[in-house]
Amino acid sequence: MGWLKKILLSQKSYNQDKSTKRELLAFGGEASPLSKDLQKNQSNIEKAFRNATDFRMEKIHVGNEEGVICYLSSMTDSSLLTEKIMKPLSISSQQDRSITNLEEFEAYRKEFFSGVGYHFHDTLHELIADVLAGYAGVIVDGQTKALSLQVANIEYRPIEEPSTQTVIRGPKEGFTESMDTNISLIRRRIQNTSLKFESMTVGTDTRTPLTIAYIDEVINEGILEELRKRLKKIRTHAIFDSGNIEEYITDKSFTVFPLICNTERPDSAAANLLEGKAVIIVNGSPFVLILPTVLGDFFEATEDYYQSFFISSFIRLIRYASFLIALTLPSLYVALTAFHHALVPTDLLFSLQAQREGVPFPAVIELLMMEITFEILREAGIRMPRAIGQTISIVGALVIGQAAVEAGLVSNALVIVIALTALATFVSPIGSFTVAARLLRFLFIFMAAVFGLYGILLCLFFMVAHLASLRSFGVPYLAPIAPFIVEDHEDVFLRFPIWANKRRPHYLKTESPVKDSKSESTTPPSSKKGGES
Repeated sequence: MGWLKKILLSQKSYNQDKSTKRELLAFGGEASPLSKDLQKNQSNIEKAFRNATDFRMEKIHVGNEEGVICYLSSMTDSSLLTEKIMKPLSISSQQDRSITNLEEFEAYRKEFFSGVGYHFHDTLHELIADVLAGYAGVIVDGQTKALSLQVANIEYRPIEEPSTQTVIRGPKEGFTESMDTNISLIRRRIQNTSLKFESMTVGTDTRTPLTIAYIDEVINEGILEELRKRLKKIRTHAIFDSGNIEEYITDKSFTVFPLICNTERPDSAAANLLEGKAVIIVNGSPFVLILPTVLGDFFEATEDYYQSFFISSFIRLIRYASFLIALTLPSLYVALTAFHHALVPTDLLFSLQAQREGVPFPAVIELLMMEITFEILREAGIRMPRAIGQTISIVGALVIGQAAVEAGLVSNALVIVIALTALATFVSPIGSFTVAARLLRFLFIFMAAVFGLYGILLCLFFMVAHLASLRSFGVPYLAPIAPFIVEDHEDVFLRFPIWANKRRPHYLKTESPVKDSKSESTTPPSSKKGGES
């Protein structure tokens, strides 16, 4: 084992050296401080952006001083640049004004660039990062600090209805790829000064901005600190979606179950923030991350709280039952047809055996063939153009299923089992959770083919034990079931009335456990008070 450890340590050292060099190269050189020599700064920036056809650098006058302005034409709004930057520079050049220190530079900015977002930088590294983000950099001769002004023009998709989490009753707004837009959608729903946003940048090449949102004095400080620590530990060259962040910060557990929830819905994110959870918004991704997460979160939909609690509770029970159906129905079919004939009613058993009379394959092979075929159709329907993808998947399933039955390759009962299993898989409101049922289903089938019902029970036993061992940022994954917290069961399998939900979940250990201490149900007026004649 010593040689393996030596190889791993040398590989780790090699990767650290390479990543350090790669980080320096990503910004065109060393992160050295800006020089007082304008020509030297200009040369360093031009070297960093060499062969960039959209890079622009122009000589300007900042009062009486010489300077340069640099920007990327592909990332800036030309009209905004002309109106907010170039015109004030032209006016200031006609005034007798000298800039010899930072205080005078700041006074100059307030006078001519008020209302424009800005940063002051004292290193070339920071200035180049801002230019890449759509800022215009202003460098003045004799100054060791540069001014970057926000004139970005980045086109984003407008606010639309979420495509993965649709509702019949409820808001139709969904998150977009713009982080600022997503923050505004949450801020619009929680107009409270306790709502905080913390920003940071991840990825040495992509420089992807992300924001942590939380309710101050509500969220557990231990969870928030752990989240900050995990995000700061991320060392990568590129982040393109919140899914990349999820993989880096999720608890190190070998599991198919998602330990962090994602959503496209601003109302869902806002509701979870008020419960005491944290939300991560990644620029360029319409999916925000919600954490910590427990198993019950994947069976809840925002629409549950917009309709009667009776129908919401019924639908939630349907979701739990659908998960069990998607997980165990194919394996039960294999176990009952291959091992436990005595558990099947006689008439049904005769019918099943008659359908399978001409089938040349064992039940498990027959089932695996149809399962893999359905997975292929599902993937093809997703990847094909939207106009024909859904049609192809539906028609393909009908044609292949009917043809397979007529050819005697599978039985009619098996097609019903596969169809019901597929429908049950799509019931979950969170798409990422369906992956667990899809993958574990194959394990259940193999165990049922070898051990029958005992194999299925064995899989269920180990699955529950595995779920009980999982943690999401220190929170037990099966809470409030294991550990059993009776006060939190008002919104797990059943949804109690909103006015009865007065406390935040105990397992989150929030700083402010009480949510609505004064909420009560309205009492109908008596006949005398009602004005009955």
